[in-house]
Amino acid sequence: MTETPETTATQPEIVTAAILVIGDEILSGRTKDKNIGTIADHLTAIGIRLREVRVVADEEADIIAALDALRGRYDYVFTTGGIGPTHDDITADAVAKAFGVSIDVDPRARAMLRERLSEADLTPARLRMARIPAGAELVDNPVSRAPGFFIGNVIVMAGVPRIMEAMLASVTPRLRTGAKLLSLSLHVDAPEGTIAPHLSAAQDDNRDVQMGSYPYFENGRPAVYLVLRATDPARLEQAAQALEARLTGGGLPHERRAPDAT
Repeated sequence: MTETPETTATQPEIVTAAILVIGDEILSGRTKDKNIGTIADHLTAIGIRLREVRVVADEEADIIAALDALRGRYDYVFTTGGIGPTHDDITADAVAKAFGVSIDVDPRARAMLRERLSEADLTPARLRMARIPAGAELVDNPVSRAPGFFIGNVIVMAGVPRIMEAMLASVTPRLRTGAKLLSLSLHVDAPEGTIAPHLSAAQDDNRDVQMGSYPYFENGRPAVYLVLRATDPARLEQAAQALEARLTGGGLPHERRAPDAT
């Protein structure tokens, strides 16, 4: 669902998304999620705003409730996990129930599995990975061939990072994108509390530019990254210069530096 308050005749469209991570192993801490950051980076790069992330257990009712909440609020919902061959891989069934459609072995998905497996190797367990909700489009998986799928505004992908990344690349050409969010970072050698008044004043004067403060320690001393984000490069630069002027006026040393440059 596009956020129309941010869209005017002179502003590019804003396209939004959420991520739904599915898996008991994530919630228990046994498996550390590596997909959220990858998806977030990718969506930002192509012009989709990630607005929310949820993690739910391998419980059908929980998956359906989360899907219903997210798919009605955002343009896209990306799910990861729960489409493998084991009994607890219930994501496909939950998605089918959420959309009120049937689910069965899809001939297209079965044919993809046959590209890597013999007919004898297509066991009932492996065929679970070919069960696709009725009406869904397949999402190619060049790594292991077991596909994901795209139904409504929900993109269902594997939890294994390498496979998820391949599926994400496969589905990207089908996604509607909007204004790309540009960013600029200022490194300030001062505690966050000292910087806060200057940052707040600059934000008040530049409401169309997002400004965030991210404190850390450098060489044992408190420092802060101030990150500015906007879709208009000219406005981003203007707001950055206004903030820099306030920092300079407050006697706060700073420089433009990407956070990953430390």
